[in-house]
Amino acid sequence: MKVPKKALIITYYWPPAGGPGVQRWLKFVKYLPQFGVEPIVFCPENPNYPIVDQNMLNEVPEGTTVLKLPIKEPYRFANFISKNKASEISSGVIPKAKKQSFIQKLLLYVRGNFFIPDARKSWVSPSVEFLSEYIAKNNIETIITTGPPHSLHLIGMQLKARLGATWIADFRDPWTTIGYHKQLRLSKSAKEKHLKLEQQVLQTADHILVTSNNTKLEFETKTSQPITVITNGYDTHKVARPEKDKKFTMSHIGSLLSERNPVELWQAISEVIDEYEDFRKAFQLNLTGVVSDDVLQSIYIHNLKEYVHLEGYVPHTEAIKAQMQSQVLLLIEIDSEDTKVIIPGKLFEYMISNTPIIAIGPMQSDVERIIKETNTGHYFYYDEKQRIKSQILLYFEAYKTNSLVTQPIGLQQYSRKSLTEKLSKLI
Repeated sequence: MKVPKKALIITYYWPPAGGPGVQRWLKFVKYLPQFGVEPIVFCPENPNYPIVDQNMLNEVPEGTTVLKLPIKEPYRFANFISKNKASEISSGVIPKAKKQSFIQKLLLYVRGNFFIPDARKSWVSPSVEFLSEYIAKNNIETIITTGPPHSLHLIGMQLKARLGATWIADFRDPWTTIGYHKQLRLSKSAKEKHLKLEQQVLQTADHILVTSNNTKLEFETKTSQPITVITNGYDTHKVARPEKDKKFTMSHIGSLLSERNPVELWQAISEVIDEYEDFRKAFQLNLTGVVSDDVLQSIYIHNLKEYVHLEGYVPHTEAIKAQMQSQVLLLIEIDSEDTKVIIPGKLFEYMISNTPIIAIGPMQSDVERIIKETNTGHYFYYDEKQRIKSQILLYFEAYKTNSLVTQPIGLQQYSRKSLTEKLSKLI
């Protein structure tokens, strides 16, 4: 019998973490043994997760080796200054610059300039010491780091230098070109340090993993190391398919942050409500997850408050159920050149929900390509209010005749098992 290869996966997000960051490597760990790889997970013992979902613990495959080491995080100190503001920033809710309080500006400045590359930097040295001994004793040949937080890549880089192991660096998001990076109030020297560390990681890792074609194109200008695109994907689940909502529900599942605010969508919906009485009676806007005050104010300004059903973070199984129940799903990305590389993990769950998608984002994004190739919805740019309005009406007419379904094409390539098989060939 062939002895499985051992792969050490260094990740910050692991159950009971909630949100999208945990899903990618949880699913890889689930399927890697089927392809001759034994995964060993290393994560913090006492992390400061902005979202906790205890149900995710049930998703960890039985028998998985999980190593843990304590971590010291500055968010606990930041809570003494302002618990609410620190919590918002740690979860990614950053108000527009004009609306930031002095405390928020201070926290962002400290986070950006004193914690490089991020707030988990203090975990690097103790992790290297702990893992050096473990790797040597357990005959581990491949180390995988996944970021953000990108400080975890520094663990991989130091372990490679010390032990000579093969190192794969997985970027779930870019580093210096990610949208929120510009909001950290970075000094010139801090920007330079980020760029230098990014360059070192990209040039030192034996292989780079990215989640989008656009990120691959960006990184190809920064390194000659091999780069492979392995997107996020969908997995089988045990959630029974519920009946569709009786109302014409349009639902957004996940965070809607300040810059992710499609005013043209709210305008389009408002106009349809004014013009069509049957739509006005049937319509409901479901927002599940963290929604910034800026977005809510924009929605309310367009006279949609009475149509909004707000629900905070829900467990992953409930999110899947909500996707299948809805009549239409909304996928919103920031209108920026930097965000065309972002493929939200929920897109792939959206695609298998049998629910049509209305996506709004920047031109030439990976999301636009995937939605068009899989025939799972329609993609719009921020200035296309009339096209958005027309599509809402088309979906509404289909809803009235009980024919609002999708006819997806080629989804199998995005199954977690297929993606894991691709990964296994690199280990």
